[in-house]
Amino acid sequence: MIGSAKPAALAATLMLAAAAHGAGAADYTLEPTPSTVAWGHYDGTDRPALTIKSGDVVAVHTLLTNNPTGLKANGVPDDQIEPALRDVYEHVPASARGPGGHVLTGPIAIEGAEPGDTLEIRIQKIDLAVPYAYNGFGPANGLLRDDFPYRRTKIIPLDREKMVARFGPGIVIPLHPFFGSMGVAPPLEMGRWDSTPPTVIGGNMDNKELVAGTTLFLPVFVKGAFFNVGDGHAGQGNGEVDVTAMETSLVGTFQFILHKGERLPYPRAESPTHFIAMGFDDDIAVATQKAVRNMVEFLVTHKGLTRDDAYMLVSVAGDVDITELVDRNKGVHVMMPKAIFAK
Repeated sequence: MIGSAKPAALAATLMLAAAAHGAGAADYTLEPTPSTVAWGHYDGTDRPALTIKSGDVVAVHTLLTNNPTGLKANGVPDDQIEPALRDVYEHVPASARGPGGHVLTGPIAIEGAEPGDTLEIRIQKIDLAVPYAYNGFGPANGLLRDDFPYRRTKIIPLDREKMVARFGPGIVIPLHPFFGSMGVAPPLEMGRWDSTPPTVIGGNMDNKELVAGTTLFLPVFVKGAFFNVGDGHAGQGNGEVDVTAMETSLVGTFQFILHKGERLPYPRAESPTHFIAMGFDDDIAVATQKAVRNMVEFLVTHKGLTRDDAYMLVSVAGDVDITELVDRNKGVHVMMPKAIFAK
């Protein structure tokens, strides 16, 4: 399943660049087409859209989670609706869609990745692909469904020069683009995983801390890892309470580093200023316990603390934040400042 040869139909979208990042490393670009997206799922039996080596860099274009008809109905001009979005909606068969609704670009297979390894994803750069985002809610989703038992979508102009969103008169929001969904394929026995609830594979984490300059660490469960990315956000508040952020199309540049034999118990991340441990569950209390345990385990394993001291340090220096409340599995993350540790 995982080979170096690419299907002929994908040749136009997989462009090897001349630049290299160290011996044997290369740059790729992966565009979204009907053959290079995973619609609504993470699945270890999907056909790879691209196969790379550890150390390679990939610029990945992702599509927002809305359809051309809906965008047009809410006032987006035809010339601002991406041709790739039209192509995907017209040509991905119904049998290949679901069970979730996110259009993810991938999967990207990493040569040599096997269960029990850890995949490091360095988020080098994130660019806006379109000059707008949308936010929407409906009667079946969001935290306050009973209060808002109807559907509404709002188109939000994005100023790419000033990196702000024009939400409304007198309301200007700084942009902090990130990908709501980044994950690997689950164990084969889990089958096709719905793209909506985050879990041990990562997936729809909706963690606004995962901006450019951040590194994400994911456990590997299948040969090749099978990384997918999508659900671009121009910005979001913790909680994502109405079920959407500032949803938009993004282009992310990622470097993939494979750590052989380093088993990671749960998704973690690292920013320039913080170590980040995550937890997901349909019960917010259990998600919080998972996130705190994840940070305790990190401090014991990587900082040499005893379990007692690690638990105490989380209490006195760690911030426990709600990531999201609306994706069936809720998300919690613990932020541990790097500055407290001696150089």
